[in-house]
Amino acid sequence: MGDATAFSSMDEFCGSTFWDANETWWTTDPDFTPCFEQTVLVWAPCAFFWLFMLFDFWYLKASLDKNIPWNRLNISKLLINVGLLVVTALDLIMSFVKKGGDSELPLYGVDIWTPIIKLLTFLMVLMFIPLNRKYGVQTSGCQFMFWFLLTIFSIPRCRTEARLHQERGQIIGSQQAEPHDFTWETYQFASFFIFFAFTCLMLILNCFADQLPRQTKYYRGPKEIPELSASFLSRITYSWFDRMALKGYRNPLEEKDLWDLRPQDSCKEVMPTFAHYWNKNVRKNYKRASGGQEPKAQFSNGKVSFENPQSNGRKKGMASIMPPIYRSFGGIFLFGSFFKLITDILTFAQPQVLSLIIGYVEDFAKVPQPEWKGIMYSILLFVLASAQTFILAQYFHRMFIVGLRIRTALINCIYRKALRISNAARKASTVGEIVNLMAVDAQRFMDLTTYLNMLWSAPLQIALALYFLWQQLGPSVLAGLAVMIIMIPLNGFIASRIKTYQIRQMKYKDERVKLMNEVLSGIKVLKLYAWEPSFEKQVLDIRDKEIATLRATAYLNASTSFLWSCAPFLVSLVTFATYVLIDENNVLDAKKTFVSLSLFNILRFPLTMLPMLITNLVQTQVSVQRINKFLNSEELDPNNVQHDASKPHPMSIENGHFSWGDEDEMTLKNINMQVPKNNLVAIVGTVGSGKSSVIQALLGEMEKISGTVNTVGKMAYVPQQAWIQNATVRDNILFGKPYDRKRYNKVIDACALRTDIEILSAGDLTEVGEKGINLSGGQKQRISLARAVYHNADLYLLDDPLSAVDSHVGKHIFEEVIGPKGMLAKKTRVLVTHGITFLPQTDKIYVMKMGEISENGTYAELLKNRGAFADFLMQHLQEGEEEEEELNQIKRQLSQTDPALVAPFEKAILLARTESLSDSISVTSADSLMGGSLRRRGKRQDSYDSNASAASLKKKQEVEGKLIETEKSQTGGVDFAVYKHYIKSVGIFLSVATLVLNFVFQAFQIGSNLWLTQWSNDKAVEHDTGLRNMYLGVYGAFGFGQGILSVVKFVVPTIGGLRAAQLLHAFLLHRVAAAPLKFFDTTPVGRIISRFSKDIDTLDHLLPSLILSFVWLLFEVLATIVVISISTPIFLAVIVPIGFIYYFAQRFYVATSRQLMRLESVSRSPIYSHFGETVTGVSTIRAYTVQDRFIEESDNKVDKNQVCKYPSLIANRWLAVRLEMVGNLIILFASLFAVLGGQTNPGLVGLSVSYALQVTQTLNWLVRMSSDIETNIVSVERIKEYGETKQEAAWELEEDKKKPKNWPEDGRVEFKDFQVRYREGLELVLRGVSFNISGGQKVGIVGRTGAGKSSLTLALFRIIESAGGKILIDGIDIATMGLHMLRSRLTIIPQDPVLFSGSLRSNLDPFEVKTDDEIWKALELSHLKAFAKSLTAGLNHEISEGGENLSVGQRQLVCLARALLRKTKVLVLDEATAAVDLETDDLIQKTIRSEFRECTVLTIAHRLNTILDSDKVIVLDKGQITEFDAPSALLADPKSAFFSMAKDANLV
Repeated sequence: MGDATAFSSMDEFCGSTFWDANETWWTTDPDFTPCFEQTVLVWAPCAFFWLFMLFDFWYLKASLDKNIPWNRLNISKLLINVGLLVVTALDLIMSFVKKGGDSELPLYGVDIWTPIIKLLTFLMVLMFIPLNRKYGVQTSGCQFMFWFLLTIFSIPRCRTEARLHQERGQIIGSQQAEPHDFTWETYQFASFFIFFAFTCLMLILNCFADQLPRQTKYYRGPKEIPELSASFLSRITYSWFDRMALKGYRNPLEEKDLWDLRPQDSCKEVMPTFAHYWNKNVRKNYKRASGGQEPKAQFSNGKVSFENPQSNGRKKGMASIMPPIYRSFGGIFLFGSFFKLITDILTFAQPQVLSLIIGYVEDFAKVPQPEWKGIMYSILLFVLASAQTFILAQYFHRMFIVGLRIRTALINCIYRKALRISNAARKASTVGEIVNLMAVDAQRFMDLTTYLNMLWSAPLQIALALYFLWQQLGPSVLAGLAVMIIMIPLNGFIASRIKTYQIRQMKYKDERVKLMNEVLSGIKVLKLYAWEPSFEKQVLDIRDKEIATLRATAYLNASTSFLWSCAPFLVSLVTFATYVLIDENNVLDAKKTFVSLSLFNILRFPLTMLPMLITNLVQTQVSVQRINKFLNSEELDPNNVQHDASKPHPMSIENGHFSWGDEDEMTLKNINMQVPKNNLVAIVGTVGSGKSSVIQALLGEMEKISGTVNTVGKMAYVPQQAWIQNATVRDNILFGKPYDRKRYNKVIDACALRTDIEILSAGDLTEVGEKGINLSGGQKQRISLARAVYHNADLYLLDDPLSAVDSHVGKHIFEEVIGPKGMLAKKTRVLVTHGITFLPQTDKIYVMKMGEISENGTYAELLKNRGAFADFLMQHLQEGEEEEEELNQIKRQLSQTDPALVAPFEKAILLARTESLSDSISVTSADSLMGGSLRRRGKRQDSYDSNASAASLKKKQEVEGKLIETEKSQTGGVDFAVYKHYIKSVGIFLSVATLVLNFVFQAFQIGSNLWLTQWSNDKAVEHDTGLRNMYLGVYGAFGFGQGILSVVKFVVPTIGGLRAAQLLHAFLLHRVAAAPLKFFDTTPVGRIISRFSKDIDTLDHLLPSLILSFVWLLFEVLATIVVISISTPIFLAVIVPIGFIYYFAQRFYVATSRQLMRLESVSRSPIYSHFGETVTGVSTIRAYTVQDRFIEESDNKVDKNQVCKYPSLIANRWLAVRLEMVGNLIILFASLFAVLGGQTNPGLVGLSVSYALQVTQTLNWLVRMSSDIETNIVSVERIKEYGETKQEAAWELEEDKKKPKNWPEDGRVEFKDFQVRYREGLELVLRGVSFNISGGQKVGIVGRTGAGKSSLTLALFRIIESAGGKILIDGIDIATMGLHMLRSRLTIIPQDPVLFSGSLRSNLDPFEVKTDDEIWKALELSHLKAFAKSLTAGLNHEISEGGENLSVGQRQLVCLARALLRKTKVLVLDEATAAVDLETDDLIQKTIRSEFRECTVLTIAHRLNTILDSDKVIVLDKGQITEFDAPSALLADPKSAFFSMAKDANLV
C-alpha cells in the first residue's frame, strides 16, 4: 500500500499518472509516463550533482595552481549555461502565464518545482565556471557525470515529445470540426528541444580540459605529464598515455622521453605533510620535560625538519610511523577504498543479471518475453562490467599513488635520520642493514597498499557471495563453504613446507655462486693445472642438490595447484550434491546452476587472497618495527659543541671527558686544549692514544660526558680514512661550492694533484667509482685535503692527512698547504701527525698518551722536558721509516735544541739500519733488474716516480679502456631462435605433452560444464532419482579427471623447465670452463657470475611458472571462445576484430612496459648507493654542515626514480582498461547473440555468459604473462650467447691414447722458430725463438719487463696458441695433443699463490687420486708438515676463500707441495715478484734443488742470485733470444747483457 500512496501523491503532483507498469514493463513498446520523465529523470542527475559537488570544492581547495585565462572553451560553457538558465526561467514564467488562474489548464506542482530545481542546479554549475578558472582546476568529473546523466535521462522524453508532436500534427491535419489550442504543448516541445541541444553541447564541451593556468606553484614545462591537463574522460580511459605507448612501440624509450613527475607526488609536496604529522606524533609520545610551547613543524625555505624523539624529555613509548602515515595519506586511501566498495557491489550485480538472461531464454520456449528486454539485459551486463573496469582502474591507480608516496616519505625520513644518528646507534647495525631499511622495508609498503583493502573487501565479498548462494541453494551452501575452509589450513601447511625448501635452495645457490666466483677468480691456475673437470664436478654436485630441492618444491606446488584448481569444482560438486540429495523436491535448473557457478567463481579470488594478505601483513609488521627502531634511535646531541664567540680562542676544550656512546667507557679524560687564532697545533702520540678522538670531540661526534667544547667559525675536516663520493674528481673537491678556476688550480697544485689528474682518462672530470675504487690511497687522501682547502673555512681539523702519501709529496703538501707559508697559514689548524720532521714548524704540540694529554708546549720546550715526547721520537726512529735526508734534518734540529739527545738518537738509528738491511738487499736486486740501481726506497713506494710512470700508465689505460668489452643491453624483442633453444632444452616430448595435457584438461572442464547444462535442462530428473544419481556420478567423475590432470599438467612443464635449467647450466658451465684465458681477461668476473646467479635463477623459478600460466591461460581463453561459439555460432564473426584490438594493445604494452621496467631498475640503485655513501661519510657531511645539500640530492634521486616508476604503473592501468573493455565486448556479444539468436537452451546460454564473465581477467593476465616471458627469456638468450663463445682446443683427443703412458720421460724441451701473440690483431710477443734444452737441465730465463718471459711459459702450456713454429717435448709436437694431456704432464709453481676454499687436501689433490702418505710426504718436503700436524682437522683443515686464513708464505709453500705431488719431468718456476720473506724463499729453493734433481727446470728469474747456479741462462729481449749459454761463460764476458745485469745487482 505504501507504494500506492506514494504513487498517488506523485500523481496529484503531476496531474497525471506517475508510474504505469503496463505501459513501461509489460509491453512490446516500452515507454515512461510523461510525469516520470519530468520528475525522476530530471531530479536524479541534479541530486547526483548536489551530492558529489563536495569533491569539486575539495579539488578547488587542493589545487596548486591559479588563474586559467579566458578562452573559447570556458566562454562557450558560460554562454550555453546562461542559455540554459534563460530557457529554464522561461519555462517557469510560461507555466504561470499559460496555466492556472483563468486558463483552462490547471497548474501542477511539477510545473513549478522541476524548473526551480533545474535553475538552482544550473546556477551552481555556472558558479563553478569562474571558480574553476580562478583556482586553476582544468576539468571536473562531477560536472561531466552530471551532463552525461542529464543527456542520457532526457532521451526517453525526446521520444515522447516527438511522438506527441506527430500526433498533434495528425489531429490538426484531420478534418475534425472542433479546433484545439495546442500553444502550451507546442511551447513545451520547442523549449525542451532547445534545452536538450544545449545539454548535449555542454556534454561535448565537458569532454575537453581547460587551458593551462597562468600561475603555477611548480614550473610546468613542455615535458609535463599530460595527466595534469587531461580531461576527465581522458583520465578515466587513460588515453593521455597513448602518446607514450606509441612512442615506446616505435623505438625503445629512453630517459629523455619520460615526463616530469606530478608535483603532488614529489618529495617537496609529500614531505612537509608527513613531517608535520610525525612531529605531532613524537610530541605526543614524549612528554615535554619543560612546559614550553609546542614548536610547529618548520618549513623554512622548503626544508623539512623532523623532530628528534630523544630530546623531548621523558620517554613514553616508541614513536611509530603508522599514525603519521594514516594521517598523511589516509584521505586518498579512503577515497580509493570507496571505489573498491562500489566495484565489489557491481561484481555481485552481474550474476543477478545473468539469472535474468537465463530466465528470458527459459521463457522463450513457453511464453516469449518481448525482445527489448533481452537486449536491455545484455546492455545492462555490459554497462555493469564497463563501470567496474573504469572504477577498478581508478582504485588501483589511487592505491599505487598512496604506495609511492609512503615510500617517498619513508625513504626521506630514513635518510634525514641517518644524517643525525649518533655514532653508538650507527655502530649497532651495519651500513648494509641501514640501506636495507630503505631498499626492502620501505618497498614492502608499496607492495602492500594495493592489497590492504582486501582486509575488509575479502570478508565482504565472501559474505555477499554466501548470501546470494543461500538464496539460490539454501543451507546446502554450507557444505561447499566447509570444503573451502578446510582448504585454507591445508594450503598454509604446504606453504610452510615450501618455505623450508626455498631456504635450503637459497643456501645451495649461495654455495654454488661462491664456488663459481672462486673458480673464475683462479681460472688461470685451473687451466695451468688442468683441474677444470674437478671443479666442474664440484659445481655440478651442488647444482644437483639444488635441482633436487627445486623438484621437491615443484611437487608441493603441484599439490597447491591441485587444491586450487579443484577447489571451485569440489565446492560446486559438494554443494550441488548436497542440494539434490537433501530433499527430493530440490531440482537443479539452469538458472540455479549457472548463477551459483558464477558466484563460486567470485568466491575463488578472496579466498586465495586472504592467506597471501596475511603473510604480507606479517612481513610489513616486521618492517614497521625495524623502521621504528631506527627512527627512534639516539641522535647526536647538538649541544656537544657550543659556539660562544666571547671565548678568547676559536677552538677550545675545557676539562673534557668523552666517550663513544658507552657511558662506562671513557675514551678521553681531562682534556684541556686551546687553539689560538691562526695557529698550527699538532697532536702526536703512539697508535691508539686517542689523537683522532680529540678531533672527533671538536667536531661534536663524541658523547660529551662533562666539560665544554667551543668552536667559532666555519669548519673543514680531513678524515684519516678519506671519504670519496661516487662523482667526478672535480665534484669531490668542489663539494657543492661554486667553481672558481683560479682558486681551484691553486688548490690542485698545492695538494700535488696535478700529475694524478693528468694521468686520469678524462682529467678531473673522471668519474670516481664507489668508495673511490679506482684511486690509490694517496690520491684519495690528497683529494680529501684539496676539498678542505677549497672550502675556505676558518677552522681546519686535519686527521693525519699525510699518512698515505710519500715523504717527498708529504713535504710538498706541508710546505704548500699546512705549514707557516702554505695556503692555510692564516687559518686556525689542528694537525694529527706521525711525521716528526714537520713538528719544529708548529706553534704548539700536544702529546697524547692513553686518552689523556701527557704534556704540551713548543718543540723546544718538549725536548727539554725529556718526557713522553722524547720517548715518542725514539720509538718512531726505531721503526726506521725515515729517509736519509730526513734523518740528517732531525739530527740538525736536535743539535740546535738539545745536543745531549744526539748520542741516543744515533744509537736508535743504527738499530733501525741493521734491521732493515736484509730487506734492502732483496729490494735492491729487484730494482737493479729494472735497469740501473735506484736509490734505496723505504717501505712507502706508493707513487714515488709518478711522473715517469704517468706516461706509461696513460698508454696502458687506453688499452685497458678497450679491454673490457661493454655488456650488450637487450632492447627490442627476442629472436625466435632463443625460444627454440629453450624448447629443445625442455625436450620436445615434454613440450608437446604440456600442450596436450592442457588441451585435455580444458576438454574435461568444458565437458563437466556441458554435462551440468544437460542435467539442468533435463526435465525428467524431477521424478527419477536414478537418473539424478547418474548425472551426479558422471559430474563427479569429470571432476576427478580434472583433479588428476591438474596435477599432471602442473608437474610436466615444471619438470621440463627444471630439466632445461639443469642442461643449460651444465652447458654454460662447461663452455665457460673451456673458454680460452683471453675470454676471462676481456670479461669482468661480475658479469659472468650474474649469468650463473641471476639468469640461472630465472630459469629455475620464473620461467617454468610463467610458461605454465601462459599455456593454461591461453587454453582458458580458447575454451571460452569455443563454449560461446557452441551456444551461439555467430559469435565467431566478432572474434576476429576483437582479436585484432587485443593484439595491438598487447604489442604496444609489451614494448613500452619492458623498457620502462628497465629504466626504473636503473634509476633505483642510485638512491641506495647514495644512501650507503652518506652513511659512511656522515661525519664529514656533518663537519662541513652540508646536510641540506645531501638531503636535496637524495630527494632528487627519489624523484627521478618516481619519474620512471609512475609511467610503468600507468602502463599497467592503460592496458587493463583496454583489455577489460575487449573482455566486456565479448560479454556484450555473447549475451546479445544468446538473446537475439532465438537460443532455446537456457543451460548453454548460462554457460556461455558465465564463461564470458570470467574472460576479462584471463585476457588481462595473458598479456601480463606473455610480456613477463619476453622479459625473462632474455636469460636464456644471455646463457646462449656465453655458450657460443670461442672455445680453446679440445681437452682430450683420441690420439692421446697412442702416446707413451709416462710421457715426457726425458724432459727434452725444444723451441723451433717459435712465434706467438696474445690476441688477434696484436703484435708478436715472441718473434721466432729457437733453443734446445736437454733433459734434466736447469735453465734460468731473464730479461726486462715485457721481454716475453711469461709468454714463453704460457706458450709451453698452450694458454696462448702459437702463431708460427712449434714446441717439442721429448720430440712430440705439443700442438698435436689434447690440452689436458699436455697440462697434466707439466708442473708450474705460479707467481701468486692461488688457493681455493675447501679442505687442505682438496687444494693439493682435487681429483683425489693420491694416498694420504704421499700427501704427508709432499707436505714434509715443503716444510708444511709441522703446521699441518698442529691443525685439529689435519688434511681436512678448511681453507677459507682465497686462502685468507694462511699467511702468504704458507700459501706459497702449499703451491710447492702441489708441484711435489705431481712431480712431472718438466717444472716451470715463475718466481714470485712480491718477495716472499727470505726464509720461505730459501726453503723453496733448497727443496727444488734436492727434489727436482732429475727434472728439467725452467726458472723465470726476477733476482739473479737464484739462477747463478743453473746450467744455462736464456736472456730475452723484445721477444728474441739475445744470449743462451752457461752463466759462468756469460759472466766472463764483460760485454754481455747478463754481465751488466749482474753488475747492477752488485753480484760481480
